[in-house]
Amino acid sequence: MDIKKYKQVQKIAKETIEFLKTFINEGLSAKEIKNAAEKFMIKKGINSFWYYNVGALVFIGKQTTISISGKNYKASNVKVKSEDLVTVDLSPEINGYWGDFARSFVIQNGKVIKTNQSKSSEINQGIKTEIKLHENFKKIVNEKTSFEEAYIKLNSLIEELGFVNLDFNKNLGHSIEKNKNDRIYIKAGNKAKFKNVDLFTFEPHIKKKGGKYGFKMENIYYFNKGKIEVL
Repeated sequence: MDIKKYKQVQKIAKETIEFLKTFINEGLSAKEIKNAAEKFMIKKGINSFWYYNVGALVFIGKQTTISISGKNYKASNVKVKSEDLVTVDLSPEINGYWGDFARSFVIQNGKVIKTNQSKSSEINQGIKTEIKLHENFKKIVNEKTSFEEAYIKLNSLIEELGFVNLDFNKNLGHSIEKNKNDRIYIKAGNKAKFKNVDLFTFEPHIKKKGGKYGFKMENIYYFNKGKIEVL
């Protein structure tokens, strides 16, 4: 595994998210945000998008609860409101090396603000829950952990925290591969151990029970001398 090449692609994904913090504002559509994100990544050196050629899955407002495969995704003309939530999931690739990175953007007074400064208690709780889930993922998962074990513990935690798993296949992440069809998932029934893969994502897509927004936070993880680290 050439970790440097994966880090290069993931770095571009992170830079794209930083760019979007200044780009996204009231009145822009999901389609416009998607196009801007993809153009930015291409300018930075990305030469393809591994997830059905979709570089950015963008959802706005109530549509943030939508969970569909990239092969069925079409960016909508729904526009960002003054007080809103936007989710962006990036799938950049350079010569077979993937990046995979997703974040939720909090909109207040028409602009992106820091995620802990929303006036909405639902949005604040959703962002805090995503962070807590990732913290627990790093504590729970080691090389001997199975994908199913991680799924059971973390899906239960989602329920305990008052949220639901929105993923259309009910998984919480996947391995990073050269071919998207070779991915294995953090889901019930997958007995494979994390030590069997080089890189893997954790990407809970969640909604507060009775809430209207869906939240995303995705990182790629790997083991460095037995210790889990963010790519």
